[in-house]
Order: sequence, then C-alpha cells, then structure tokens
Amino acid sequence: MVKIHPTAIVSPKAELDDEVEIAAYSIVEDEVRIGRGTTIGPHVQICRFTQIGQECQIFFGCSIGNPSKDLKHGGWRSYAKIGDRNTLREYVSISRATGEDDTTAIGDDNLLMNWVNIAHDATVGNQTIMANFATLGGHVVVEDYARLGGHAALHPFVRIGKCAMVGACSKFVKDIPPFMLADGHPARIRGLNLIGRQTASNHPMAQFDLETVRVLKKSFPILFRTNVPLKQAIQTVRQEIPTNVEVDYLLNFLETSERGIAL
Repeated sequence: MVKIHPTAIVSPKAELDDEVEIAAYSIVEDEVRIGRGTTIGPHVQICRFTQIGQECQIFFGCSIGNPSKDLKHGGWRSYAKIGDRNTLREYVSISRATGEDDTTAIGDDNLLMNWVNIAHDATVGNQTIMANFATLGGHVVVEDYARLGGHAALHPFVRIGKCAMVGACSKFVKDIPPFMLADGHPARIRGLNLIGRQTASNHPMAQFDLETVRVLKKSFPILFRTNVPLKQAIQTVRQEIPTNVEVDYLLNFLETSERGIAL
C-alpha cells in the first residue's frame, strides 16, 4: 500500500509504486514516478518529470527535479532520474537537465549528505559518497565509488574519475583522474587513493590484487611527477609498464579529458 500523509499534496498524474511513503507537507508534482519502497520525508518537493527508483530514502527539505538554472532552459520537458537505494539527506537539491528531453542522472546506492547540490545535466555513478555542501556545477560527471569531501566545489564540465577521493573545501576546475587523491585551491593531484583499499572491504580498490597496486604506483610518478607533456608520459607508461584493465582505464580517462588534468 502507498502511505500519504493527509497534509501532503500529490498530483493524480504522479505514478507511485507499492510501499511508497510520503510524509507531511511534501509535494509531488505531475508526471513524477516513484519506485517501490521509497520513502519521502516531510517538506520535500518532487518536481515535474522526476523519476526515482526503488528503496530510496529522501529526507527533510529536499528539492528534487527543480528546473535547470541554466538561462538557456526554456521551460520544456527535461528529466531528473535517480536510481535505486539512494539516500538523500536533508536539503539535497537536484536540478533537471537543460536541453529538451535531456537528463540529469544519478545511479544506484549513493549517499548525498546535507545540502549537497547537483546542478543541471550532471551525471553521478554508483556507490558515491558526497559530504555536506558538496556542490556540482552543470554537466559535471562523478564516476562510480568516488568520494567528495564537504564543501567541495566542482566547476561545470569537470569529471571526477572512479575511486577518486577529493578533499573538503577544495576548488575543482580540471578533471581528477580515477584512483587519485586531490585537494587544494585550485585542487591538484596529491597521490594515489589507497585509503579506500585499506579501510573498506567492499571498496573496488580492496579487490585489486597487489600487482595492480604495484602497476599504479609505478605509473603515478611517470604520469604526474615528471616535467614531460602528459601525452608523452602516457606513451611512456604504455611502452614501459605492463598495464592491466584498471591502468588502461586511467590512461583512457587522461586521453579523453577536455578540461585538462589537475596536475
């Protein structure tokens, strides 16, 4: 059964699956879809064209699917799509995309702490954690298993690679590659993110064998601590170090960066 508090306002055009709960004074607008077992806390606004998956927890004061703040947005249909088992703590804000029928997309099993803001056209992967007040500009990409510190500010179009950890109160104007630690004003790469491997048994880096860690450690100084152009450093790694799937992923990320790498 669906449980809706008497003070909540739910559009008859919204689609609510079984076991959805909507608390006091929340608003669910037209053409919203909410999956089985999702709970909506009090004073939450779920805006038009929003899709939320199963077993999500959305806490007090969140605003999900609000219109894009990009001045090019003309009020047409665009989407905010959120996957399964996400936890959105108090006052999280997620804007829908700018272009007609485009999407702001959040994957599965993410934890977004208080006041996290995700702007239009952003893409967030799976199992990320964003601490309080982390702010994503438009078109930002955050890949799987990334960790964002509190008050981290990401410039539009920046990419954060998978398994990266970015420091609190830092400014990100260029891409942070996978498996890296980054921090500063503006942020730069500080080292490999081996903390996840050491502290979290379910972190993908915990699944890396010692050979993968060894290759990442050998590749790191060539890529990020020499005075040669990055393109040349990438070629050196490919020629001199036996790579594997993870290192190839890192090198491909570097080669496809459009904003540049925060060296």
